[in-house]
Amino acid sequence: MAINTDKVQQQAADLSSQLWGIANDLRGGMDANEFRNYILGTIFYRYLSERTEQYMQEILQEDNLTYEEAFTDADFKPVVEQWSIDHLGYIIKPENLFRELYRKIVKPTGDGDKFSVEDYERAVKELSGSTLGHQSEAAFAGLFDDMRLQDTRLGDTVSERTDKIGKVISKIAEINMDLNDHEFDVLGTAYMILIGLFQSGAGKKGGEFFTPVGPSTLCATLATVGLDEAKTVGDCTCGSGSMLLDVRKHLTTGRVGHYYGQENNPTTFNLCRMNMLMHGVDYQNFTINKGDTLTNDMYGEDLKLTVQVCNPPYSLKWDANSKLLDDPRYSGVGKLAPKSHADFAFLQHMVYHMDESDGRVAVLLPHGVLFRGGAEEDIRKYLVQTLNRLDAVIGLPANLFHGTSIPVCILVLKSKRNGNSNNILFIDASKGFIKGKNQNELSDEHIKRIVEAYVDRKDIPQFAHVADMDEIKANDYNLNIPRYVDTSEKEEEIDLGSVAKDLSAIDDEISTVSSELKKSFDDLGLDFPF
Repeated sequence: MAINTDKVQQQAADLSSQLWGIANDLRGGMDANEFRNYILGTIFYRYLSERTEQYMQEILQEDNLTYEEAFTDADFKPVVEQWSIDHLGYIIKPENLFRELYRKIVKPTGDGDKFSVEDYERAVKELSGSTLGHQSEAAFAGLFDDMRLQDTRLGDTVSERTDKIGKVISKIAEINMDLNDHEFDVLGTAYMILIGLFQSGAGKKGGEFFTPVGPSTLCATLATVGLDEAKTVGDCTCGSGSMLLDVRKHLTTGRVGHYYGQENNPTTFNLCRMNMLMHGVDYQNFTINKGDTLTNDMYGEDLKLTVQVCNPPYSLKWDANSKLLDDPRYSGVGKLAPKSHADFAFLQHMVYHMDESDGRVAVLLPHGVLFRGGAEEDIRKYLVQTLNRLDAVIGLPANLFHGTSIPVCILVLKSKRNGNSNNILFIDASKGFIKGKNQNELSDEHIKRIVEAYVDRKDIPQFAHVADMDEIKANDYNLNIPRYVDTSEKEEEIDLGSVAKDLSAIDDEISTVSSELKKSFDDLGLDFPF
């Protein structure tokens, strides 16, 4: 199920221009980065509304009824409400559908039918309220909390707030949203675009919450090579959920039993759950927790995952309290990742939760994890020598991520090395990219080349090298890619005889010119200075 990253990148460009128009309409008393809460919340509400309509059309087709007709029928109403709760996890009444709110904005039938921000506020509250006491409550709890429709910064009066939110709804009605297009991450892409437009609030660190299409696709592909389906998929710093959702696109059947994630940022915690639902993941098939992964493992000790993908915040400062040495995730080495660099702590968390029969990990990390000393050296040696789970090290180009220009690497780990336990594959893919104005990009062709090299597992001059464990040991478990893949350009051989001949000819020419100049100086009665 290959993804067309070039197509997705074009969709992102189109969405960017539309979001810029919305942002301009919202400018005013509110801090710019807070606009995103209204934009993203409304995109999500539109999705839930159109999903309701699609579902109701399917189930009411044989009864030859519209959703509005069924909802006003005393016999049908409780039935369709129960169907909606059981299948979708929520209820949106016909009068609260997104298209009905939009109609009131552009084509009201009279004064009493005009749109008010209070209509939207009521609709959101009734949707959230419909989940209370049901299995879906946890999946929907607090999803619209960031969209504060009574905030006076939208306007002091109901009329002013109505005008602002009406513009948002109208603009979002123009966005091309195909409910059946699971390739394009509308919500996650919109979030990243909005951060780029505003350059404040979430600011440069916003890139922590969304992984660009190319690196995300590459990670998901590498983690699923040879897999038809995955019982469990996890991302311990899931952000907007883009990498979690990418995994199923690269499984032969596209089937994932259950998604697990953890996210510490409340806004992106909500965004991830929205994204799951917008990509057709049933509310019963995902568990996204809010909390600090490193100090509070909300997966629980017993959860083992088939596939894990992750793009943790690079070189994050963390607690590294000595009490954490009792945590089973870190206890194997007897040392914690340094307080200044939590990279290995995230990796140890993932390794601990790998399924023993066929667990896979693909994680994006800074190059420092490959060669830094101290505790990190001990952890690296433990993962390579004792556990023997590191399968490949892949260096990527610089400037692929929002907010940082550093080049990063992908570490691929497997619980079963399938005949490769005596070696590690190194790939230097740092030179393959499309140069962008703000960020570089990985194209489909770049991704294909890396994946093919990973699968073939053969030496490719200046690109890939299969290093046996003796070679790794000889390098003291330093995994810095240039130690294994020589990408230096061969210098052109110099013909010294030819150079000597050229120099001799130049000397002869200088001598001839000097003689002519001396003669001219003599004719003029001047001293020759050379």
